[in-house]
Amino acid sequence: MQVVGQQERLLTAEQLLELPEKPGVRYERHEGKLVEMLGAGGIHAAIVVRLVLSLRQFVTSRRLGFVFGDGLGYILRRNPDTVRIPDVSMVRREQVPAAGIPEGFWPGPPDLAVEIVSPHDRAEEVHERVQDYVAAGTVQVWVLWPKSRSVTVYWGDGTARELGPEETLEGGDLLPGFAVRVGDLFVAEPADAS
Repeated sequence: MQVVGQQERLLTAEQLLELPEKPGVRYERHEGKLVEMLGAGGIHAAIVVRLVLSLRQFVTSRRLGFVFGDGLGYILRRNPDTVRIPDVSMVRREQVPAAGIPEGFWPGPPDLAVEIVSPHDRAEEVHERVQDYVAAGTVQVWVLWPKSRSVTVYWGDGTARELGPEETLEGGDLLPGFAVRVGDLFVAEPADAS
């Protein structure tokens, strides 16, 4: 992650939407400053797809809300604006605006935000993102660590729990009945692939 042009004037979420696309790069806003996010690799993308499919099937069958893959920006704070783009997210049905799913950024936090740590991510950047979600009202944040095949779950009350590959990730009150073995969230090693 790289903060671009720290001396530039602060931009709004709406101005962020107007920026031209740049291949392999996406932009977020953190306290009004433009943050350049590098594109993800194949393992990252495969984990996103695996998780989106699993969550979507669960959430849709129970009519709990909507699951979104990488790319949807959420306006977490205004003046200065903070827009974050989780790798996977879920919004409860009752949080959908009266006008329906927005064309642009989502006006508010997701109920579930999932961040998948890439090799170029720094721990303090991941922590900052988690804190932004929690402060904005996100109910749960899942941080997936591909190298250790583990998940850290953060709740809106500030508590957190680390889960290893043999433990079970449960959806709690947000996703009642959802449960998956943590190791199953990650891409199999080439020798194990089927």
